[in-house]
Amino acid sequence: MGAPDYSSIRIMTKPAPPDSTEPTRRPGLRALATAVPRVTAAAGVRRGFARAQVISHWGEIVGAQLARHSLPERLIFPRGQRHEGTLHIRIEGALALELQHLEPLVIERINGFFGFRAVARLALRQGPLPRARRLPKAAPPRKLTAAEENGLAARVAAVNDPDMRAVLERLGRSILGDSRNSAPPQPSVPTEKKP
Repeated sequence: MGAPDYSSIRIMTKPAPPDSTEPTRRPGLRALATAVPRVTAAAGVRRGFARAQVISHWGEIVGAQLARHSLPERLIFPRGQRHEGTLHIRIEGALALELQHLEPLVIERINGFFGFRAVARLALRQGPLPRARRLPKAAPPRKLTAAEENGLAARVAAVNDPDMRAVLERLGRSILGDSRNSAPPQPSVPTEKKP
């Protein structure tokens, strides 16, 4: 008997209607980074941000000091236009005065980021910023046993550079002393001797 001939078998599929608005789905895994811009773009458009990147790159635009104490809230354009809008910013405390003095520079940097004259003025609103949920403080690392100290010293003894050796010892103590990385010591159970 020879090998069967499969050339005449056809797989029947239902063709998609030509006016279908559903996007075609590609099977397989995709990186999360490819989906995030689409998801955040809708939220950004609702708040007036044609490009939501201004929120995620706020620290690069205004600098770390101002970014820690300010947050762009919405970008409002004049009716029928998509340029020369007003960027509404919430800012904490006395930094509002500093940002007011830096307004021309900040506007220039924002427009440079967008690549066109997206913002013509800033509207500042003083108030507290929403805070991220604070994580509980980690427990201090436990004290290493003599065996763990000796094992760590033996592992880093081959490193010639004393600064690197000290850094590696601190890292090793941190890892070994973390309660999540090491199981608690098991109590020794006396074994019975059979006669």
